[in-house]
Amino acid sequence: MTISTRHVTIAEYEALPEPSDGTRYELVNGEVITVTGSPLEHGLIVGAVYDAIRDAVRGTRLGYVLGDGTGFILSDDPPTVRVPDVAFIARDRIPVGFTFRGFAPGPPDLAVEVVSPWDRAADVRAKVGQYLVAGTRLVWVLWPDEGVVTVYRTTAAGDSLITEVGTTGTLDGGDVLPGFSVPVSVLFEIEL
Repeated sequence: MTISTRHVTIAEYEALPEPSDGTRYELVNGEVITVTGSPLEHGLIVGAVYDAIRDAVRGTRLGYVLGDGTGFILSDDPPTVRVPDVAFIARDRIPVGFTFRGFAPGPPDLAVEVVSPWDRAADVRAKVGQYLVAGTRLVWVLWPDEGVVTVYRTTAAGDSLITEVGTTGTLDGGDVLPGFSVPVSVLFEIEL
């Protein structure tokens, strides 16, 4: 749902007060949109992905794993700030002297989106397209109802490769997360 009737700048978006009801927003092409809350299953899968990546990079100095809530500036014109469920930024991409305040000045190297039951596939694909155009090298979209991860990789030539990995397969980090791999089934396991 769009909550703004006029185009909003990144600075105006960044200055919005934190909602007291847990509502989250993203800035898409200058419009502030509401991001719907997530079911328990979504949160558990996000946690599993975050833990798998964090465990793989801990102590390696490869980079930073970021959880839900971190905004990435994908475009200044039109102003677009997206908030992936999980993200990874390679350490060598962090500008010298960066203060870590405010939104990340550019796309993540890896963006992970976990699809909720009410997410529209077209909206998810549009978000993936924005990540890729902005320079994200690897995007994982987890589809819990299907037990599938759609993997988008950007090649050195700038092309996008799209593959799907099911629960019997293994997800790897390619050149974004060298040496990382996790069975897809582990990401969809929910133990209550």
